[in-house]
Amino acid sequence: MDLIVRAIATILGIVLNAYFWIVIISALLSWVNPDPYNPIVRFLRGVTEPVFYKIRSVVPFVVVGGFDLSPIIVILAIKVCEIVVVGNLMRLAYSFGSGSPML
Repeated sequence: MDLIVRAIATILGIVLNAYFWIVIISALLSWVNPDPYNPIVRFLRGVTEPVFYKIRSVVPFVVVGGFDLSPIIVILAIKVCEIVVVGNLMRLAYSFGSGSPML
């Protein structure tokens, strides 16, 4: 059981880390005007814009002085999920492992 929980925690950590970097790259691309028909730009916008839109609709002060702060909120949420969810899953996996005999 501990290996399954540890594997889930590891995969979730990898997915969150990948999305973290996708958000950062998407935010950096918003500073320049990339070709909107580029497949990489379309992928990045397609993956991040729904989340940014949801943040903008829920938090009214996220656009301050023309600067969109929704990527910062998403990054903070990702890091909180990494610390809380992945950390607790790892602790749970280690508690399963310490209570059972090694096979």
